[in-house]
This record gives sequence, structure tokens and C-alpha cells, in this order.
Amino acid sequence: MLFKRVKSLDQILATAEKKGLTRQLGPFQLTMLGIGAIVGTGIFVLTAEAGQKAGPGMMIAFVIAAVVCALAALAYAELASMIPVAGSAYTYTYGVLGEGIAWIVGWALVLEYTIAASTVCAGWAGYVNGLLTHAGFGLPHFLQAGPMDGGSFNLLACLIGLAITLLLVLGTSKSAKVNTVLVLVKISALIAFIFVALPAVKDQNFTPFVPNGWGSPMGGIGVLGAAASIVFAYIGFDAISTAAEETKNPNRNIPIALIGSLSVCTIFYLLVSYAAVGSVGAQPMLGPDGLALEPGTPAFAAACQGSQALVCSKEALAHVVRLLDHNNIGSFIAFAAGIALPSVILTMTYGQTRIFFTMSRDGLLPSKLAKIHPRFHTPHVITLITGSFVALFGALFPVGILADITNSGTLFAFIMVALGVLILRRTQPDRPRPFRTPLPWLVCPLAVIGCLLLFLNLSKEAKITFFVWGAIGLVVYYLYGYRKSHLANGTEPS
Repeated sequence: MLFKRVKSLDQILATAEKKGLTRQLGPFQLTMLGIGAIVGTGIFVLTAEAGQKAGPGMMIAFVIAAVVCALAALAYAELASMIPVAGSAYTYTYGVLGEGIAWIVGWALVLEYTIAASTVCAGWAGYVNGLLTHAGFGLPHFLQAGPMDGGSFNLLACLIGLAITLLLVLGTSKSAKVNTVLVLVKISALIAFIFVALPAVKDQNFTPFVPNGWGSPMGGIGVLGAAASIVFAYIGFDAISTAAEETKNPNRNIPIALIGSLSVCTIFYLLVSYAAVGSVGAQPMLGPDGLALEPGTPAFAAACQGSQALVCSKEALAHVVRLLDHNNIGSFIAFAAGIALPSVILTMTYGQTRIFFTMSRDGLLPSKLAKIHPRFHTPHVITLITGSFVALFGALFPVGILADITNSGTLFAFIMVALGVLILRRTQPDRPRPFRTPLPWLVCPLAVIGCLLLFLNLSKEAKITFFVWGAIGLVVYYLYGYRKSHLANGTEPS
């Protein structure tokens, strides 16, 4: 039944033409959109967690995650050039594997976009609360964290989520211009970090290189465990494909932005991780049994009490620079993160609204959600609803395991896209492909295998959440989407 209803690619393109979004993004803005989503919490925050899981071997983890995401990006580029409409992996799956599987993918993408945006809201609030407290203007503690973090309501996380939502309602072009400025701020912070930390690299800080080993499936530790978490640092490239319907000349610009943004970010990540590890070390905190403690546990928090170790820091890059006696540059990096991380919230919230917009246009969600604002030409209803949840989750929940939960939905979507490329190569070999995935029968299977391996190395809680969320999604589909689907009822919007 899940595979029964397949919407042809021609139908998907025709629907987008009838009720579409304005094409207003060029290649530079689109590439900046991708870099804005990719460079964020992953490199500014998760560097410490990766160090705890893999030690200096986290550099290899960055490479593993980059390779898996690059393989998936090549598959995305082919499908995005063939189907340049909103919806990302959801839309591609609808045209290949059918409505039921497409719904599951769209539902899973909520884990990628909404929770990722909320995670960055909380991470941003942590940076800004720290800066305000240091300057003597700190908020009361109960307004600095959610109830699971020792507070009551993370006010700044909520406010930044709402501010980004209003910006997205005002228009894609306006928000993309703001995003470009924020991306340049983030890049300048990373360059400053590399400039200070790289000359301080010492060989002894790389020994032992893989103190926790390579890890094993279901283990969530070692190099593979770190790679599974670090995927969060790369996943933003997916947001580029959600902007396909608002992109000028998408057949050319989507592949350029996908591959370009991923390449730029990978170079920066390798330089940053090498400089961080080599300058101050990244050995994990060990328990009484001599094994590495799991990040985010009470035992790990107790071991980090009063420690200056990189793996214990919540502002890893600024912390490294301060340890090197460059306090002013450390403050600049912290300030830049506080200024620039909203670009990640913007991109993730943007991506989620476009996926919901497309699902609503297909009848799988109420049609009122796809309403376009007459002045701003944006899907304002679904943007306001999504943004409200992003702000609320960010205010109530800690960063913690949210990154792994985000990765679970992302890796599932990557697998579906890679399979979609192979299926279309068999079923529609003559269909025009402005961008063709090179060596597809090697690249796509490797992407699937890589994603499965990283999925298995996510935390147990993340995997449980993924399957429970998927089960809830199936119930929602059969109660609403299965009956209201425009494809099934022949009620495509005019």
C-alpha cells in the first residue's frame, strides 16, 4: 500500500507550475544558503563532543562524515536538477517510490529541520547568555535554560526563533541577503581561529590518535560514533534542494550550490579540527574503569567539573583560543557565533516550511497551510506555525541528544534519495538529466552503506526516537493524508 500511489515527475512539475513560488535566488545566494546551514552548531559546539568520542581521531571522523555527505550530495544534485521544485527528498521519493514512502520521508525530515533549528536556538542562547553574563547584564538563571537544564524557560532561544520566523515571512530574497552577511561573519571567525591555533600545533597532542578505537555498530563511541554525531555539521546542504522552486536556472545553480558549499565547508572543518586538536589536545575524559565517558551524562559532567579540557567546553573554538592566551580573539569568536548562528536557524526553518508547503500542496496536509501571502509571496501560514514550534522547543529542551535525533531523520532521507537515483536510472533512463551523478552504481550504493553505518552508530535514544516518530507519522498519514491526497482523489489544485 505504501508503494501504490506514485506521482509521475511530469505531474510534480505541472503542480509546481500551477501553484508555485517566485524564482528569485541566484547561485551565490544559494551557495551562501548552503554554507549558512552547514557552518554552525556542528563546528562551533560539536567539536568538543567529537573529541570526547574519538580523541584526535575526530579529524578522521570529519572526513568520514564529509565523504558520506558528499556521496549523498551527488545524488541530491541529480534529482534536484531533474525535479527543480520545493520539497527536497520528500518530493523526489513521491515521484519514485510512491506517496506512502514519501510521507515517511517528509515526516522524518521534521527531525532534520525543526529539531535542528531548535537545537541551534538553544546553542545560540547559550553563547549569548554567556556573553551577557560576562558583561554584567545576565538574565535570571530561570530564563537562561529550559526545565531539563535546571531553568524554567530559555527566553533568548524563544525570541531568536520567533525573530527568524518573522524574517522568513517577510520574504525569501530579504532573508537570503541577511543570511549572506551572517555567513561572512561565521567564516571570518573560523579564519581567525585557524590563524591563531594553527601555529600552536604540537605533535604530542596527537598521541594517542584513536584512544577509543574505531568503534562498532551500536556502540556510539570511537571514530565511527564521532562521525555519526558530526554528520550534523554537514547536513545543511540538503536545505539547498528545498529552495529549488525559488531558484533562477535551477538546473545549473542547484548542483553548483550543493557541491560548492560542501567543498568549502569541508576544507574549513579539516583545518579547524586539525588546529584545535594540535594546539591544545583533545583526549577524552575517562571513568574509573579507564573507558571514555559518554558525553551528556552525569558522570561526564562530574569529571569535567573545573576542567579546562577541550572536550568539556560548550564553546569549543573560543575556549581553545583563550587557552592560547588570546582572550580578545576568543571573545570575538564567541561574539561571531552569537551573531552568525541565526543563519542556521533561518536555513533550517526555511527548509522545513518548504517541505510542509509541498506536502500541503499534495493534499497530505491541510491545503490552508500552503496559502501564499499576497504581498510577501511566501507561505506565511506554515512558516508561522513551524517557527512557533522551533521557538518553543528551543526554549524548553537542551541541545544534548537533539543533534543525534536530527541525524537519524537526515540519514534516512539521504538513503531514500540515493535509492531514487538508481531506480530512475532503470525506469526512466532517457529522461533529461542536467546534472548526472558520476558512476551512479558505485556512488549511490556507497552512500546507502555509509548512511546505514552512521545510523547504527547513533545513540540508542536517537534510534528509538526515530522509529517512534515514524510510527506516529504512519498513523497521521492513514487518518488524514491517505484519504485527502490530491493524487488519489484527482483534485490537483488549479
